Amino acid sequence: MEFGICMFATDYSMQAADLAVAVEDRGFDALFIPDHTHIPASRETPFIIGGELPPDYSHNLDMFLGLTAAAAVTKRIRLGTGICLVMERDPITTAKEVASLDYISGGRLDFGIGGGWNREEMENHGMPWERRWKVVRERVEAMQAIWTQDEASYDGEFVKFDRIFSWPKPVQKPYPPIYIGGDAPGTFKRILSYGDGWVPMLAEQGNSFDLKTDRMAELAALAQEAGHAPYPVTTFGTPRDPAAIAQLAAQGVTRCIFGIKAAPADDVLPRLDKIGRLVAEVRSGKS
Repeated sequence: MEFGICMFATDYSMQAADLAVAVEDRGFDALFIPDHTHIPASRETPFIIGGELPPDYSHNLDMFLGLTAAAAVTKRIRLGTGICLVMERDPITTAKEVASLDYISGGRLDFGIGGGWNREEMENHGMPWERRWKVVRERVEAMQAIWTQDEASYDGEFVKFDRIFSWPKPVQKPYPPIYIGGDAPGTFKRILSYGDGWVPMLAEQGNSFDLKTDRMAELAALAQEAGHAPYPVTTFGTPRDPAAIAQLAAQGVTRCIFGIKAAPADDVLPRLDKIGRLVAEVRSGKS
């Protein structure tokens, strides 16, 4: 089991590079940074987990720039997009950014992607809300072609381009692992089609968490039926509970990510230390 941190890099929080160093120095295995290009002022779409939308979502730095800063000052930790809203990003440009970041980091990028939850945000990019997953699939397939072919082309409904050259190619072959986020009815179909792993968000329900262990077992069964190796699972929103983490490990979860609120260093560092003590307890088996 590996452990990591997810935090927005914002204009009021500690710098992404400083956060990455702190995460690596404390023995964590990964740092994920989320993605939003903007937040519509209308706020017609309610926050997906309820309550008021934190300022993290509208004050965040560009995800790829934050991860590049993190890559420049670290050597070991995995660097993750958590998650990349690919329907809001041009696939040719995004393929270049992903390959460049994987190259700069020495092959440490995990490419988490998802369909998003803010309808107006996507529509501001000209994306049809009801067709967003078709757009995601075409853009991912187009990027896979760019990463793996010297002369790539793609002919879809939403993505079309003739033969192009684009280097560098990713260090990881055939490309950085693609983790599909969310838990919608079609999520597992998408993982089997063009994904390499799953990123579920664990939800708090009353005084307990839905650990999604039944869904994890379902994905494992689907992989076995398809003759595929078990898909790695990275949990977001992981509870700070050793017993829950033990359940996730028993279900085959390969990495737990703890989310923390964006804040200055004097707030973030003590929280990283606290989570670090929890991880040490879990790893020592004393929980």
